[in-house]
Amino acid sequence: MWSDELEQARPETRAAVVAGIGLFNREGDVAGVPQAERIAKRRAAMAPMTVPEALDREIAGVRCRVYLPDGSAPRAVYLHVHGGGMVSGSPDVMDVPNLRMARDLGVAVVSPDYRKAPEHPFPAGPDDVTAVAEWLVEHAAGEFGVARLLMGGESAGAYLTAVVALRLRDRGRIAAVAGLNLVFGIYDWGHTPSQRGRRPHDGPDVLSPEEIDFVTGCYLPGLTIEQRRDPAISPVYADLRGLPPMFLSVGTTDHLVDDTLLLAGRAAAAELDVELFVLPEMPHAFMAFPCTATTRWAEGTAAWLDGLIDRPLPR
Repeated sequence: MWSDELEQARPETRAAVVAGIGLFNREGDVAGVPQAERIAKRRAAMAPMTVPEALDREIAGVRCRVYLPDGSAPRAVYLHVHGGGMVSGSPDVMDVPNLRMARDLGVAVVSPDYRKAPEHPFPAGPDDVTAVAEWLVEHAAGEFGVARLLMGGESAGAYLTAVVALRLRDRGRIAAVAGLNLVFGIYDWGHTPSQRGRRPHDGPDVLSPEEIDFVTGCYLPGLTIEQRRDPAISPVYADLRGLPPMFLSVGTTDHLVDDTLLLAGRAAAAELDVELFVLPEMPHAFMAFPCTATTRWAEGTAAWLDGLIDRPLPR
């Protein structure tokens, strides 16, 4: 499922993970800590690293961060959705990589600050991102000079990207979206085997089954497993036909690895244009561990996005 180069680089990958995994030890992410205290500590741990070039805008009633190319008109608009388990994070945390994407690819990046659980459980987060996406479908050409959209995100952001893409398709508004960049997302809130700890590789990970249970309870309080597997909530159970090309990526030690593999397989069976990038021995949030594997992933993602920007949209 990966190249010979990544196979040969596995010792380097393991060393990079061992060297960096300690940065993700968050105080309070243990059973028994009250929900409010645990949420507060998670949010405090995701401190923003803002850049002055980012612009604050309100779009469709949602605060957004906007990043523009340097000295040129945008080639496309990238709707970026940040991660944080549906309970934490903000677009400000992603200022540096989003500004880099805007400059490197020549795109306008729009990142919404969607509402978080437990104060705002489902469907608040998806509703906010949908509102911004629909505004961009209608106004991107007038606002940024280009109608072509790309959408993507990491972890909870990848989940929200998939949910919103399905909503746009069902509302007849998906034609402007050229592609979906889905990075180690959660697509089954009923919990896949890997979410439950039954992973194909037992290396270190940023996530744990207990943490996944915790954020699930915040985002979908009171729902049974079957209710959490409603296609409107868990995209892996949806009819995927009619969605744009997808680039899905995940590491083999990620507790969400099954989610990506299942979604990629179902998308391919639905005859979608799908690319799958699997990083051996890499955990959740793998881009935080610099090595050959993450370098090749970044190059592959950029090349895929760049190719979609110039590809004609279907009529």
